[in-house]
Amino acid sequence: MNHLKSAARVAATLVAGLIGAEVCVWLKTPLPWMIGPLLVVAALKMADTPLQFPVPFRAAGQWIIGTSLGLYFTPVINAQLAHYLPWVIVSVLFAMAAGIGGGRLLQRMTGVDSKTAFFAVAIGGSSEMAVQAERNGGRVDLVAAAHSLRILMVVLIIPTIFRLSDVHGTDPYTPGLGHFDLLGLIKLGGLTALVGWFLNRYKIPNAWVIGPLLFTIALTAAGVDWTTLPRWIVNVAQLFIGCALGIRFTKKFIHTAPRYMAGVAVSVLLLMGVMAAFGYVLSLLSGIPAPTAVLATAPGGIAEMSLTAQVLHFGVPVVTVFHVTRVLVMVLSVGPLYRIMKPWLERDLPVTAPEAPPVR
Repeated sequence: MNHLKSAARVAATLVAGLIGAEVCVWLKTPLPWMIGPLLVVAALKMADTPLQFPVPFRAAGQWIIGTSLGLYFTPVINAQLAHYLPWVIVSVLFAMAAGIGGGRLLQRMTGVDSKTAFFAVAIGGSSEMAVQAERNGGRVDLVAAAHSLRILMVVLIIPTIFRLSDVHGTDPYTPGLGHFDLLGLIKLGGLTALVGWFLNRYKIPNAWVIGPLLFTIALTAAGVDWTTLPRWIVNVAQLFIGCALGIRFTKKFIHTAPRYMAGVAVSVLLLMGVMAAFGYVLSLLSGIPAPTAVLATAPGGIAEMSLTAQVLHFGVPVVTVFHVTRVLVMVLSVGPLYRIMKPWLERDLPVTAPEAPPVR
């Protein structure tokens, strides 16, 4: 009976997400297959609707997106990307500095402890930052809530600004493979799934994006021409990711330390502005088209920002390389970085715990 109830809740989540996607397609919003499900599922969850979305569905969405992104990395494109490597490094360093500044600001605005503030604003994967916060004594619930809000704001605001500004992609990047083949899809899907499962088993960050992505890049760079991915498969992946993002916003989320969450929102808005300005300057110095540079440096996740580049026809390989590199560097360095910065972060700042949500 419990299995039937869970299956019904998952089905309801997918139907709600599909309705949201179709409405956004009709309204011609940016990223309709991700934003529509995200908004509808989040609204229903915050209204305490009994929805459910298992982790494997999100993993499936990430697996598809990682595979589809890898098809852009032809030998010609890879040669061009090598030219941008110094700028990728500069971007990662700047993002780390901006995250430290944002954490310090959040600490001042809300009085939250330095550990929680630091990992709440660090521009990395949400699950990885929550784990690091736990290891260093921070509030895991507040860190996870902050990253959920950050991703929501970035996914909603940046594509909308591009659409309202009538910005169109001008980057000459297209997938290297131009035909669909069912047998090729089976081979590509099976092998990329195996790589994703293997990396996930050994707890590699963003394994279901990075594993299929790197494997498909290797194939594409070697000139292996198996298949391309039909648009409907990518839309399904967006639907899964949108539902997975929306399911995080429970009724409890509304009551999570209002002052703290308001501080997170302010910090994220400022962080987006700072990173957008940096992206624009980067475009002037590096020759990367401005919309692509802004998207490549935006404080969002790999799948969400790379999807935005794909749908809006910006430089998918450039955006993907910037975000993958940043996530990998942040995961490896954010713990040691906090311990180095700890004396400065705790200096002259009184710590007060954020208000607790009301007991219900």
